[in-house]
Amino acid sequence: MTMARYILSILRTELMIMLSWGFHSAYALENGLGFYVNGYLHKGKVEVVYDEGWDLFTVRIINRDGTVKQQEEGIYLDCLVSVIDSMVERCSDYKERVKKDYGLR
Repeated sequence: MTMARYILSILRTELMIMLSWGFHSAYALENGLGFYVNGYLHKGKVEVVYDEGWDLFTVRIINRDGTVKQQEEGIYLDCLVSVIDSMVERCSDYKERVKKDYGLR
């Protein structure tokens, strides 16, 4: 549970980005944190697991059937939010999609 809280505290350092994912339903994993998102690139489960031996993180995007859709390993804590953002939300036409979805000019 302590590692889940620690990871959540890292994600909260970039609160607006985290909220842009539609972050919800967080839960503790053994040595990590799981949560659900509603992003442009992925809608569903994300798992962040701490690798104590390397002092790095692994991020997994999980399909509905429980299989791993995408995995990034060896992530430093200061890159964690940007890596998750690139896997969940930040598509090539991100600015245009946001403008369209929110009626912005």
